[in-house]
Amino acid sequence: MSKPTSAAAALCLFTLVGAALRADGPTFSRDVAPILYQSCTSCHRPGEIGPMPLLTYKDVRPWARAIRDRVAAGTMPPRHADPAHGEFANDRRLSDRDRNTIVEWVNAGSPEGDPSALPPAPTYADGWQIGQPDAVFTMAEDYAIPAGGTVEYKYFQIQTNFTEDKWIRAVESRPGNRAVVHHVIVFARDPKPAPKATASAQAGPKPAPTFMFAEGMDEPENADAEAKKKAPLNDRPAPKQLGAYLGGFAPGQSVRVYAPGTAVRLPAGAVLTLQMHYTTSGTATTDRTKIGVLFASEPPAREVKITALVNQNFTIPAGAASHRVDADVTLTRDVTVWSMLPHTHVRGRRWEYQATYPDGRSETILAVPKYDFNWQTEYVFKEPLKLPKGTKIHSSAWYDNSANNKSNPDPAADVHWGDQTWEEMQFTAIAYTVDAAPPAKTAAR
Repeated sequence: MSKPTSAAAALCLFTLVGAALRADGPTFSRDVAPILYQSCTSCHRPGEIGPMPLLTYKDVRPWARAIRDRVAAGTMPPRHADPAHGEFANDRRLSDRDRNTIVEWVNAGSPEGDPSALPPAPTYADGWQIGQPDAVFTMAEDYAIPAGGTVEYKYFQIQTNFTEDKWIRAVESRPGNRAVVHHVIVFARDPKPAPKATASAQAGPKPAPTFMFAEGMDEPENADAEAKKKAPLNDRPAPKQLGAYLGGFAPGQSVRVYAPGTAVRLPAGAVLTLQMHYTTSGTATTDRTKIGVLFASEPPAREVKITALVNQNFTIPAGAASHRVDADVTLTRDVTVWSMLPHTHVRGRRWEYQATYPDGRSETILAVPKYDFNWQTEYVFKEPLKLPKGTKIHSSAWYDNSANNKSNPDPAADVHWGDQTWEEMQFTAIAYTVDAAPPAKTAAR
């Protein structure tokens, strides 16, 4: 038998080395499953928002290449904030090591490996990401959703019947039918509400938007009255008072867990109002959404309040590819900001927030260069922001109303503030606490 050529020998050696590397390379059971359990299955499991479960090798294998591509591109797990501006406690991004493990595993053929190396699958409370709630509030009816057409916002009220204040440390909103629930906003109305507090915000030459504090969010004042007169009678209209924002659901956002020592007050006898935005699916169906909460064992050191920084007075011109809308507010107290949740509709493309301090110093506190309407995030600061009295928070949102935006319902139309997705919003929810006033200085004797 003739001796192998040097090229053939090299090829043989490469094949042997490659086989050894593949044998020692990542497997699903040993290497990939722990990553998915840690970072993916809270959403990718039966009954959750993920389009397919990722709990078993059988679940994952058909999607391996798609998972690799999304992970390599950084679009899954979804994260849209610019890491150059701030660190966030709920950052979903994979580490470089985990990302490379998944890519290497798929490129090697997605081997299962030894099933005995598979760690125990994570356990979840039945239907709840926060664990078994201390209290569950459910709509009183299976509300009928038609097969087609536009459904105006519906408002459902739920009595809590508590005889004393409760302190909420976690809240989760669970749609009864995800196919038709676009979003849920939960308000808690105090039977004895405090006077509504507002502070002016500046937005250029147009009428100033309002910095609306959570103690009294109402329907936007500039809603189209004529359109409402022509609209069919809403069988579940908004009450005159909604109350304080408590929680909500939107694609990518359904759970809020507050930091130890902080909680949101639920007043005794509070009435919950669920603002429901339904979108028809082509099939008549029903929905019965519920809200779960966990209570703190004692009143917190700091009460979390949730407010909205908005600009309702804008026009996005037809065809505009990058139109900017601003809003800002100057703080009248020392506050700690725990989180910010930007919200626009399908024309929204990016956000940026600046804090300008009383000494004139300015910094970007949050930037979302690739805002995604289909996956919205409340950005919880890893280190809460201490903002002194006199600080100005400035928000800027950019919109693409051009034909290049594939999600744009009508590039030929000017766009204004409105509830429906073909309209637009410039809205930011902000969770904050008011800092204790410094002790008064005593005069020297």
